[in-house]
Amino acid sequence: QVQLVESGGGLVQAGGSLRLSCKASISIFSIHFDWYRQALGQQRALVAQITSGGSANYVDSVKGRFTISRDVAKNTVDLQMNSLKPDDTAVYYCTAVHGPQRAWGQGTQVTVSS
Repeated sequence: QVQLVESGGGLVQAGGSLRLSCKASISIFSIHFDWYRQALGQQRALVAQITSGGSANYVDSVKGRFTISRDVAKNTVDLQMNSLKPDDTAVYYCTAVHGPQRAWGQGTQVTVSS
């Protein structure tokens, strides 16, 4: 099973930016990746995805502010988060779809102060 490790979370003021990275233990070529987030007391929710073919999709609440990308050479999938809002505060999780299962990272905390 692929191992995923997220990094890049932290505390930032509203309007600021963070870049999250997801490092995979295997080649990410032709693998579908999603970024999810889970706010305190809330369900885990999809934020962005990059398909196996490289197409990016976003939920409306982050569209225009977040960008998902992949670096095949580094086996990383990144989430650039700009114009952050307090409502973006959550634990962010990277997940990869391979075969019939998902692999999940450990999560990284993003806190946006007002």
